[in-house]
Amino acid sequence: MWALRAGALFDGHNRRGPSDVLIDAGRISAVQPTAERADAVEVVDLGSDVTLVPGLVDPHVHLVFDASLDVVSSVQAASDDELDRRMRAAGRMALAGGVTTVRDLGDRNYGTLALRAELAAQPAAGPQVLVAGPPITTVQGHCWFLGGEAPGIDALRSAVAERADRGTDVVKIMATGGQLTPGSHPHESQYTRTELSTVVTEAHRRGLPVAAHAHGPQGITDAAAAGVDSIEHCSFMTADGVARDEQVLRAIAAAGIVVSLTVGITPTTLPPPPELAARLPQLLAGMRRMHDLGCTITVGTDAGIAPPKPHDVLPYGLVALTHLGFSPTEALTAGTAVAAAACRVADRKGALRPGYDADLLAVRGDPTRDITAVHDVVAVYRAGVRVAGASRRPPAPPLGLPPVATSPLRT
Repeated sequence: MWALRAGALFDGHNRRGPSDVLIDAGRISAVQPTAERADAVEVVDLGSDVTLVPGLVDPHVHLVFDASLDVVSSVQAASDDELDRRMRAAGRMALAGGVTTVRDLGDRNYGTLALRAELAAQPAAGPQVLVAGPPITTVQGHCWFLGGEAPGIDALRSAVAERADRGTDVVKIMATGGQLTPGSHPHESQYTRTELSTVVTEAHRRGLPVAAHAHGPQGITDAAAAGVDSIEHCSFMTADGVARDEQVLRAIAAAGIVVSLTVGITPTTLPPPPELAARLPQLLAGMRRMHDLGCTITVGTDAGIAPPKPHDVLPYGLVALTHLGFSPTEALTAGTAVAAAACRVADRKGALRPGYDADLLAVRGDPTRDITAVHDVVAVYRAGVRVAGASRRPPAPPLGLPPVATSPLRT
């Protein structure tokens, strides 16, 4: 047993003063005020100006995507071995940035299952990976090239059964199209409400949550009515604008369906896509309204889909939340405790409590007052092992146009 000491601690919900986190065999055994400890265990003191935070949780990444200008062609051209190497590198990058748990919502041919096992055995090599496998989609639908085409009720039942049998952690379905896939359109629904309900029923029967990619108003409405567990993006995009439905948002809030906002980009000179730039004021207003209505909100970055979306982008998403009405503490909670609950790992992730995994991010400063402190990384620990390569990142851009052009809502 040993102790990690810092000048402050954020436990997933609240800030505490000088604290020691006692760690034994990769788990937290106790969290105590520094002054109350009298035992003689080894202490690693990170300094009085450091705050300990639970390791960040990103509920929406794509480890097979390489954050290039054309991720589709890159995936299609890559061999399985190349994708394995790419996913390992993406995991290392995420972990060095303080992201200790990722939920991969779309791989090719279940490649993340082997990576999940590998990183479970070597925790300092990457984050804990939660796996969806290929996202379920229509024939030639959004992200069809990842191998998840399933047309009709029978195929959907089989697709859910296959994922459960392979041991995935979540079922991902493309309720609407997306801009990443040629010939697919984000405002158009891909599945009916009945089909979405079938997937939810089959997944829940097997103990799996359902994450629904949904941009268009009808797709969002149907996904919510079907009882999905999270709605990814939730942008209410139409063919030429945004049509937010307050009644649907209130129903989402009341049902406790998690809204996974795709916010956060690294500093970049790349302009957002024109179709996004035109919609941005309405999109921002919609995100703020979701917060006002009490929706359960986390940040699912879509890491990997474009150059401003590397796999360690989540801290920039937390900063972006504070431009949408979140306090710094709310933003931190969204990226830790709320995200862990969305991923069904809140019994061991997203908080600093006895019995939880010793996944910690140490930052210089007080992120509960100045959220940009999440960029000033002092150390990262995964299962109690200090991660090599953790480093400070440049500050996030000011809100204006870039930071929430963030998604860039191109998936």
